[in-house]
Amino acid sequence: MTVRRFLGSMCGAAALAMAAAPAPAQQVAEQAYDLPAQPLGDALRAVAVASGTSIIAPAVLVAGKTAPALSGQFTPAVAVALLLRGSGLRARQVGGDLIVEQDSAEQDADASTSDILVTGSRIRGAAVASPVIGIDREQVRDAGQATLGDVVRAIPQSFGGGQNPGIGMNVPSGSGVDVGGGSSVNLRGLGSDASLTLLNGRRLAYTAVKQSVDVSAIPLSAIERIEVVPDGASAIYGSDAVAGVANILLRRDYEGVEASARVAASTEGGNVEQQYGALAGTRWSGGGALVAYQYGDNTAIRARDRSYAARRSPGLDLYPAMRQHSAIATAHQSLGSGLSFEIDGLYNIRWSDLTFPTTPTGDLHEGRATFSSVDKAFAIAPAFRLELAHDWQVTLSGNYGKDRVDYRQVECALDACRDSGPGFYRNTAQGFELSGSGKLFALPGGAAKLALGGGYRSIGFRRYSAANAAINTAHAQESYYGFGELSLPLIGPGEHVPFVHRIDASAALRYERYPGIDDVVTPKLGLIWSVSPDIDFKASWGKSFRTPTLYQQYQPRAVYLYPPAALGATGAPPGSGALLIVGGNPDLKPERATTWSATLALHPRALPGARLEISYFDVAYHDRIVAPITLGREALSNPIYRDQITLDPGAEDQAAVIAGAGTFLNLTGTPYDPAHVIAIVDNANVNAGRQTARGVDVLASYSASIASNQTLTVSANLAYLDSTQQLSPDQPVLPLAGVIFNPPHWRGRATAGWSGGPLTLTAAVNHVGGVRDVRFDPAVSIDRMTTFDLTARYRVEAITPVFDGLDLTLSVQNLFNDEPDPIAVSIPYDTPYDSTNYSPVGRLVAFQVRASW
Repeated sequence: MTVRRFLGSMCGAAALAMAAAPAPAQQVAEQAYDLPAQPLGDALRAVAVASGTSIIAPAVLVAGKTAPALSGQFTPAVAVALLLRGSGLRARQVGGDLIVEQDSAEQDADASTSDILVTGSRIRGAAVASPVIGIDREQVRDAGQATLGDVVRAIPQSFGGGQNPGIGMNVPSGSGVDVGGGSSVNLRGLGSDASLTLLNGRRLAYTAVKQSVDVSAIPLSAIERIEVVPDGASAIYGSDAVAGVANILLRRDYEGVEASARVAASTEGGNVEQQYGALAGTRWSGGGALVAYQYGDNTAIRARDRSYAARRSPGLDLYPAMRQHSAIATAHQSLGSGLSFEIDGLYNIRWSDLTFPTTPTGDLHEGRATFSSVDKAFAIAPAFRLELAHDWQVTLSGNYGKDRVDYRQVECALDACRDSGPGFYRNTAQGFELSGSGKLFALPGGAAKLALGGGYRSIGFRRYSAANAAINTAHAQESYYGFGELSLPLIGPGEHVPFVHRIDASAALRYERYPGIDDVVTPKLGLIWSVSPDIDFKASWGKSFRTPTLYQQYQPRAVYLYPPAALGATGAPPGSGALLIVGGNPDLKPERATTWSATLALHPRALPGARLEISYFDVAYHDRIVAPITLGREALSNPIYRDQITLDPGAEDQAAVIAGAGTFLNLTGTPYDPAHVIAIVDNANVNAGRQTARGVDVLASYSASIASNQTLTVSANLAYLDSTQQLSPDQPVLPLAGVIFNPPHWRGRATAGWSGGPLTLTAAVNHVGGVRDVRFDPAVSIDRMTTFDLTARYRVEAITPVFDGLDLTLSVQNLFNDEPDPIAVSIPYDTPYDSTNYSPVGRLVAFQVRASW
């Protein structure tokens, strides 16, 4: 390595001297990197040595700063830009050198950031006015987490309801379900169907009956990082992004082979886990590819193994037994003349089994049922990219995916068993998009940039049940869209405006057409005002939407003839009845929301490595799809339900209602006579609900070099949420946050890590606030749950070629074995705690070994 320049006399500190290449840095080809989190100076030196580029960084600037892990294929300029993100520094191109300096010049003119695309924008290098939560692969490993499902459930902004394993059968379907064992993101508790999940910026097929994406289908070793924007983003990404978007980003490149094995078990019994993985990748001239595979299984958690559940719900499985194979492949190739091709592929299969009692005693020999499912998912996403003049890039991308969950239930009484027969949910997704982005013209703060695009999307849903053919359904929905986004760096540091370091504005607009449903236009505006290099104020405002799911639209209707008293009527003539309608509604319209957020971001130069963001958010969600009658026993007595009631219906009206239903059941015990029906009660899905969600997020982090080759890192994520719901204009506004089977008001996670040479120690505390059980009057308080995790990770130095790249991890989750606060149960398969918020896993001890060659 040669030292090309020495800046010590000018900067008052020694410079980092890097190897130089004879050609300018911007002409250097992309290079594969796989660097751990480490002191910034060491990381910059590693890039310089690998690329042969001279990188000059005064020691006074990089001292005490830590670089994030870097893995993938980058030019030297982009690699350095990624290492400098959040440091308050930038790299400026001078001839063939990269000079690291304070970020006080035109950021958007800097080539080192022009290729970085952050979730929340379609423009490379654009500043994002919404808060962004980023978690990289090294942070996940240091935390001892095993799957992406574990990762997203630990994010305070993501509610544990929605589609997640372990959700009890006593949880209302609107709060959560467990069909197929998948894991989903559920931001703000607004629903996994209102939180968009992407893989490398592209959509996947939904899973089972909920309009959610199974993140646990992706092998953890293939993931570079996950970025979460907990802010409305439909103007950028379209439907579903009401509460925000989670983007799972894959590793770009890997050279070599990696293998891992992990074993874990809960100390109280059950949940014995095994996980094995392999990753292989290679690079060649102009391209590269990698393949990752992961196998995992776990045993069930039985109620008898937990003191708080053994007596309340004997015989019940609190957490299903699961077995899973997942694989992912990604490749890219330069085709010359600025054209390149890339493709991602995913396959996953998971078996899940849950046993529960069917008799009050909980004795499984007397009566039991086992619900089994097999979830198979597949996705493929190719793309062509073309680099043009003026930093323009055009992309033609496509995606195709499907997810099928097969299920059946076997019920046994003593030794006699009955099989309910097969059933399945099948979801498909396909589409293509043509988009482009690049520079427009110069502004005082840098280059104005534009992104434009449009595309087509189609989803399909099919439900089949051999036991009840009346509920079978199959439908599809197409949509067409176009979007535009503009980034405007209005003022830069060079303008020397008082109290203005930078001002960046952004605007986005999206149009979507859903034939037979509606046309939707969604705008979004953003503003970032940097008072100084240390302080930013951010604000965003926008509209978002979610189209009705095909299940909500086309779930076959059922009509039940009840005695009027069962629906709340008094004084009805003897022998009379009332018709109750439940099910789908093909006339549903999109749900809509107005969202805004305001953020104060502090990153003081006086305390390098420190960052604090405080954000306030507000979501006003209307036209929510709901079954409008909450309490069927009050349908005919409570005046708030009057708009859903038709009194004294004629025979023709009754005949039309029954003819439009897949099922008609007479529950009165007397023959059906239209002349004796006093009312029709319509509880089918309608656009009537309203929800609000507002609160505060606090994100804090600090990293510093505390001694030679020693780094200290601390971080905290605290979320406060207040949310309400109103099912129809005549009904009361009821609280959601802080109520059982809904998010608590408070959630938080804090971590502290120390790294010294090959050893890394990480401690974490997770807090899930308490809720109230409003099923009783007065409401019963359910206590919070706070857990502590410890992880030790040791990387074996290169003693011999055999042990080069060996990584050992020992982790204890929930060190003090905190347990869920029990709740009252009424039937044998009720889960005796709030399974949307609290976990039955208990203390978990895990050991993992990973080797790379």
